[in-house]
Amino acid sequence: MTTAEQAVDVLLSDGSTVQLRPISPSDAPEIVAMHSRFSERTRYLRYFSPYPRIPERDLRRFVNVDHRDREAFVVLSGDRVVAVGRYERLGPESPDAEVAFVVEDAHQGRGIGSVLMEHLADAARRAGIVNFVAEVLPANGQMLRVFADFGYQIQRQFVDGVVHLSFPIAPTEATLEVQRGREHRTEARSIARLLAPRGVAVYGASATGQGVGAAVLGHLRDGGFTGSVVPVHPSAARVAGLPAYRSAADAGPPVDLAVVAVPPDAAESVVADAAAAGAHGLVVISAGFAEAGVEGAAAQRTLVRAAHAAGMRVIGPNCLGVANTDPTVRLNATLASRLPVAGRVGIFSQSGAFGVALLAEADRRGLGLSSFVSAGNRADVSGNDLLQYWQDDPSTGVIMLYLETFGNPRKFARLVRRIGRDKPVVALASPARPAGLDDSPGPDSTAVGALFAQSGVIRVDTVGELLDVGALLANQPLPAGDRVGVVGNSSALTGLAATACTTQGLTVAAGYPRDVGPRASAVEFAQALAAAAADESVDALVALFAPPLPGQFTGSEADVNAAMPAALSAGKPTVVTFLVGRAPVGMPSYPSVEEAVRALARVTGYADWLRRLPGTLPELPDIDRSAASTALRAEGADPGSLLAAYGIDVVDSVSASSVEEAVDAATRLGFPVALKVAAAGLRHRLDLGAVRLDLSDAAAVRRACSELAASFGADVLVQPMVPPGVACVVELVEDPAFGPVVGFGLGGVATELLGDRAWRAVPLTDIDALELVDEPRAAPLLRGHRGAVPVDRAALADLLLRVGRLADEQPRVRSLTLNPVLARPDGLSVLHAAVRVGSAVPRPDTGPRRL
Repeated sequence: MTTAEQAVDVLLSDGSTVQLRPISPSDAPEIVAMHSRFSERTRYLRYFSPYPRIPERDLRRFVNVDHRDREAFVVLSGDRVVAVGRYERLGPESPDAEVAFVVEDAHQGRGIGSVLMEHLADAARRAGIVNFVAEVLPANGQMLRVFADFGYQIQRQFVDGVVHLSFPIAPTEATLEVQRGREHRTEARSIARLLAPRGVAVYGASATGQGVGAAVLGHLRDGGFTGSVVPVHPSAARVAGLPAYRSAADAGPPVDLAVVAVPPDAAESVVADAAAAGAHGLVVISAGFAEAGVEGAAAQRTLVRAAHAAGMRVIGPNCLGVANTDPTVRLNATLASRLPVAGRVGIFSQSGAFGVALLAEADRRGLGLSSFVSAGNRADVSGNDLLQYWQDDPSTGVIMLYLETFGNPRKFARLVRRIGRDKPVVALASPARPAGLDDSPGPDSTAVGALFAQSGVIRVDTVGELLDVGALLANQPLPAGDRVGVVGNSSALTGLAATACTTQGLTVAAGYPRDVGPRASAVEFAQALAAAAADESVDALVALFAPPLPGQFTGSEADVNAAMPAALSAGKPTVVTFLVGRAPVGMPSYPSVEEAVRALARVTGYADWLRRLPGTLPELPDIDRSAASTALRAEGADPGSLLAAYGIDVVDSVSASSVEEAVDAATRLGFPVALKVAAAGLRHRLDLGAVRLDLSDAAAVRRACSELAASFGADVLVQPMVPPGVACVVELVEDPAFGPVVGFGLGGVATELLGDRAWRAVPLTDIDALELVDEPRAAPLLRGHRGAVPVDRAALADLLLRVGRLADEQPRVRSLTLNPVLARPDGLSVLHAAVRVGSAVPRPDTGPRRL
């Protein structure tokens, strides 16, 4: 959200950065200067007249706005204002406002108009404006396209030589699709410019060859980089055998990327020099920034602000560097002296030290790399940016991520849901939730894995597993199902594999495992594999080869390797464990049976996710966002009204602290009633005697009050009786990896102890809601276990969708618990609701685009 006190950096269509902020009176000189740079055509198209200069009266009005009925944003490239956009409400409290913007000629065609439009519409909606109107000359085709391409339902009229436009500015699926498409293209282009530079300037490489700057320079020089390498040094004439320059601009060849290995206090001057040379981005390897404390964090913010003002993006600081193995680029701007061979895997690592180990292990295994980025402190470029780039990169077929934290979890979940449909994403990420994130414990490690799987991400726990899965995805097709054919020459190994398959949730195909025995020849081994590959009941293969006893094997290791490819030409994924010799090239080989099967299971789960329908966000009747906002503005918030605004009715509940108050409440509610201990942890604990049901008259209420007071105190809740049902629990919490998540499970101490909850990230689709209902281990109780009548699972799914919509639209709601929810064949009843409201949780994936 852009406010009068806050500026934001945004990406343009060419991948460069500019700043957008509200206008201020001090901008008057810059507005006049920008106006003087307009061509006559631009002035005429904006003002419908020559308008050679801005009169003082107009200028005062332009730069003085109230940020409600009149708003204006300026766009700055460096310190220069290059565009301005504004809206003005058409009368007091009118729902309509006129919108207009103008972009300096030299900056037209860079997507500035669409960015201004997003931020103006967002500000106007928050001010209660519903519709925009605009007047455009027919000759202004570029401006007409800005409006037309936004996805709004535009009404047009041609009157007196002017095109009159009007349209509602409420976000729709169409406008969000347009906005996110632009976001994708701009972020992908900003990274593409960094990974395929024409020239690289290196700052901080010593003439002695010592230090990280010299190391990166050497790797660039020796790695075969196809562009220009420009050492920048204050005094040396040559560095690492290359001509050195006082400034990158002095070198002559174009410089698109700057590698920075200077101390933090010298970084700002490097930014200015790189900008003067026309660089698109910085790779800051230097440490001593945010990871070093408060002063370092301030230096990091200064660095990023200076880079963005110059139109550049920043990778790092405190990072390992970037690499691109494309033969036309061959970029190794990293601290790793050797890169893996060229291949189809893109790797993102937040940690520099971890990135070095990851590259070394990938090289040892022969896993081919397309590109690599280490983001370090992630001051600017993040894993989400790389996801956007890799989605379109034809050289990348598999994406591998090492993530320590999530800067924009909602965006991450949204991106991987989309990208995972085209390219598999494998992530090594901690399942732990930071302590104190919420009162609720939230998803456990198993549930976090399910949340990743819901988004199509293959989450792994170790570096080895990350590379195991990556190797399989990079070299083998996806399985069509979970049926595994196990073939080997050792009964011990095939037995281990069969057990591992069952443990990992795979199905051992009928007739397997097949043990050809230690005396089988290479041809017989290959024939058994070929038969398994051709078996229609088999979706994937596990091939196991143990060293035979002396004199028992006919054939050599070469014979086995020569026979394998022909035997495995059926297009089914195959993992192998060869305890002697080496597997054929391109066939994923694992040192142990368990590792091979585990990798296959991870990939099988991903393939299963691909086969599922993605679901839709259904229309939900009886939702009143205005009423919800009113409920949240009430003192202490009004949970009942908030839930009612989303069509969630909670059974009436009256607090009482004495017997007479309880009797009075029961009389008003109508008998029979239920009496419950008021303490949140006890109000549903029938097993502890904290609940009394079916109290049919005042005497029964008095008696129950006395009994409860003796054990738990006088404070009770009185509720009307509702028909019985299966007790369920619905929860909403914030997760560090996915933002707001909705949980569902069955009530009861046993299910709570077992953590029997299913979780899905917001927003929930119709399929997400149905899967939530069916996923808990105790879910059979909802479907008519042991002859019981099945409950209305559709009503439960509808409730979950409404909780998900509330979570998506109301960031002030920090957590929510509905417990218990009684599910019945004819619907459900929500007996209790607890809502915790706070300041709005930052949700950087909502609203207009910004970095």
